[in-house]
Amino acid sequence: MVLVTGCAKTPVLSDAGYIRAERQHLYDLADWEFRGRFSVRDDDESWSANILWRNHKNVDRLKMSGPLGQGAVEFFLTGGQIIIDRGEGDFERSDDPDDLIRHHLGVFVPVESLQFWVLGLPHPGNHFREIKEGFIQSGWSVSIPKLMQADDQLMPHKLVVANNETKLKLIIDQWVLNDRFSE
Repeated sequence: MVLVTGCAKTPVLSDAGYIRAERQHLYDLADWEFRGRFSVRDDDESWSANILWRNHKNVDRLKMSGPLGQGAVEFFLTGGQIIIDRGEGDFERSDDPDDLIRHHLGVFVPVESLQFWVLGLPHPGNHFREIKEGFIQSGWSVSIPKLMQADDQLMPHKLVVANNETKLKLIIDQWVLNDRFSE
């Protein structure tokens, strides 16, 4: 019975509606991790990857890879800086995370705001407008059409971030909250 429980998928709650006011306490969530898949598309580029995103004590580590871990790249975000680790000692550092991400991925992804958006939260201090399944902020529509249970929290399972030029879809398979990280 233990093996069956350990392999169970986290239930997706498609009928649980997104309510921003019920998420305010997540601004205080210092440690979280998720694993999933994402795709990015604009007029010129389209690609997808697996993602592991870990936030621990205000340092974000994103590991992106293709099928079977091919082409793995890690991004480290802290204090407005980004470091890209391509492996084998190949590092690049910048004080402009959004610009460096655009340079390497070929599309603009607002990574500093995305740190909050993946939790279903607007970036603090920036104006936003609520919509049915999320909010609009800085010219981006952030829609959270599906939620999932993670510990005692409802967390995004599906996230769609789009503006007039770029669309990012994120499917989160597993959330880990509050220092219970896997390796």
